[in-house]
Amino acid sequence: MKFRITDHPSEQDIEEVHSKLKQYNLSKRECSENVPVGIFYEESDGRKAAGLTGEIFGNWLCIKYLWVSEELRRQGIGSQLLKMAENEAVRRGAKYAFVDTFDFQAPDFYTKHGYSQVFRLFDYPYTGSRFYYIKNL
Repeated sequence: MKFRITDHPSEQDIEEVHSKLKQYNLSKRECSENVPVGIFYEESDGRKAAGLTGEIFGNWLCIKYLWVSEELRRQGIGSQLLKMAENEAVRRGAKYAFVDTFDFQAPDFYTKHGYSQVFRLFDYPYTGSRFYYIKNL
């Protein structure tokens, strides 16, 4: 056996570690389903003008990405996407929501929508901050 350090792990390296961790995790926790969710605001030709993606994992809506094009910001599109995702999560049985965001992205946006900060990484990656929020749905 030997250690190998690399700046370029292969997709196979990453998948193998992920697969083994997932196998272990599934053997230790209760069974739950990951249900993807996507809500998109699209042009008539299908081009995305805004969108939210994430998953419903057990009792939790886990928001992965929320993006609104520059020209549509501050018009309520992001708020509509977030509310639609929360409503869909509740419809599917979720009780809580989780999201993380950088200091230059949307901490005030999530606070305005009832999210509470539970953790903050300082100096991330060097001088910024990353915030973690939850909300009861």
